[in-house]
Amino acid sequence: MTNRKEPASGEDSLIARYFEPLATDPGAFGLADDAAVLQARGEDIVVTTDAIVEGVHFLADDPPDTIARKALRVNLSDLAAKGANPAGFVLTLALRAADDAWLTAFARGLGEDASRFDCPLLGGDTVSTPGPLMISITAFGRVPAGKMVHRSGAKPGDRIVVTGTIGDAALGLDVLKGGALAAALAGDVAAKEMVTGRYRVPQPRNALALTLRDHAHAAMDVSDGLAGDLAKLCAASGVSAVIDAPSVPLSTPAASLLTRAIIGIEAILSGGDDYEILCAIPEDRVEAFVQAAAAAGVAATPIGTILAGTQPPKFLDGQGGEIVLRRLSYSHF
Repeated sequence: MTNRKEPASGEDSLIARYFEPLATDPGAFGLADDAAVLQARGEDIVVTTDAIVEGVHFLADDPPDTIARKALRVNLSDLAAKGANPAGFVLTLALRAADDAWLTAFARGLGEDASRFDCPLLGGDTVSTPGPLMISITAFGRVPAGKMVHRSGAKPGDRIVVTGTIGDAALGLDVLKGGALAAALAGDVAAKEMVTGRYRVPQPRNALALTLRDHAHAAMDVSDGLAGDLAKLCAASGVSAVIDAPSVPLSTPAASLLTRAIIGIEAILSGGDDYEILCAIPEDRVEAFVQAAAAAGVAATPIGTILAGTQPPKFLDGQGGEIVLRRLSYSHF
């Protein structure tokens, strides 16, 4: 995303108009160079990248500002789970057309979140595409040397904790696509707005970066579904787990739909796009972790225990019976 002054091109003009105002870090050089400088300051630099694609991660008629926010926030969520503080990001934007109204709203949402999360634009690229709209962000974060929280540190006896509520985003997508839940929630405007908001605009838990570094043996964000992401964490750590499914925190709309048997527990446990934190906390630190999360304005709920062994994690119902899940999470392939 280089804003060369001479000669001006359509791409250069687009960058100067919509994205140069977002490049507030001195190391971005006002987007006038081919690269940026990110100062390490004696810390480790954590790097993560996620792309979102029209028709896969967002809908064609989603508001442009929410698309921008989601593109940045899914990367911020990864940084949060690693215990990293945001430092900046680079953006690749593939557009079918340079639509002024769309780009104005997109840049406004991106800029507001870049400021809110102290994660300035450092550079990137803009390209044209005949295919679906695609936004790819690579985000950089800082952690004290050697302090990044890995997936691979969970130990038998650790408690499994999740933040926020689980399953809302998958419900929101069904509503936006006019599925069965759109009718089920037709009379509850607030519930519809809440679940669709969870799908369109995730809430990355960056306020917990220090708390995770202080307490967690392992952590990752829940992007593809709680069941599948827990299986990934366990595989990386060489352990197993058991989850008390009734303990999984639910929003009021999700709990109501489950109680009314409009959805099953699999929709909650396997639905993607939650972008909450899943972590393994030593038993003697759980209370401190929950209290520190609450002080940061984030609910954290113990839902299970890490076990020795390599068998797949188990989910148990209220009577102690195992819940058989046909699928664990969303998969692109």
